[in-house]
Amino acid sequence: MITFNARGFPPSDCPKDAKHYGFDISVEDIGKVLDHLKIDKAHLVGYSMGSFTALFFALRHPDRARSISVVSCGYGAEGEWGQIHRDNVTNMAADYEKNGMDSLAATRYTIGATRVQQANKDPRGWIEFDSQFREHDPSGSAHSLREVIAPRPSMLDHEDDLRNMTVPMMVLTGDEDWQCLSPGVFMKRTSPTCSLCVIPNSGHGINLEEPAHFSQVLNDFYTDIELGRWTPRDPRAFAAKTLQADEADLGQVPAFIREN
Repeated sequence: MITFNARGFPPSDCPKDAKHYGFDISVEDIGKVLDHLKIDKAHLVGYSMGSFTALFFALRHPDRARSISVVSCGYGAEGEWGQIHRDNVTNMAADYEKNGMDSLAATRYTIGATRVQQANKDPRGWIEFDSQFREHDPSGSAHSLREVIAPRPSMLDHEDDLRNMTVPMMVLTGDEDWQCLSPGVFMKRTSPTCSLCVIPNSGHGINLEEPAHFSQVLNDFYTDIELGRWTPRDPRAFAAKTLQADEADLGQVPAFIREN
């Protein structure tokens, strides 16, 4: 397994010039990492900010993704939340630059509405998360907020791309990560390759809150793909039908079900 932080987050480089940041730059950074490691194709996992970049990398370069796991994805993607999202991250960026990672903005983030779940479940783990968050580079974090997160596209505007998705996709979200729930359902409803896992009583940091559950879902997903058991969704599952099925539909149902 290979993990890396996006630019702007140590130990990756944290350029001081904003021109070195951007959503498209972050997407293509994934390909550059694969190229550097001489990996043609990989199972990709993206979390939060990285979930958007990993998703769009798979949409743009499906030949390089064996699968895509999209974790805690969707903040700011829905209609009226778009401008609120941009205003929030812009204000956070300014606070980071002025007051560093001990700023009020950082505190609001680490103990906000979708982080209290981890604090309640695992206080010691949350303290470690909060401590590591404070070690982020203020300038790199601010540039990432302004240049990558604020202007990133919404998957809701890429419905056709998702409908044509060929890469196996697993979307994971916590059921209390409110702004990621609807986008997760949208991806499930739209893409024939998408599976959706909603982890109960969980916020944004599902990999930290429920590590065993999270890891088991991904392990089962990869196992199905590698053993050839994973298939795109049956087209008949895209729309509800009346109880009166026609003969063409029944002809595709296994005999033991028809007989019962």
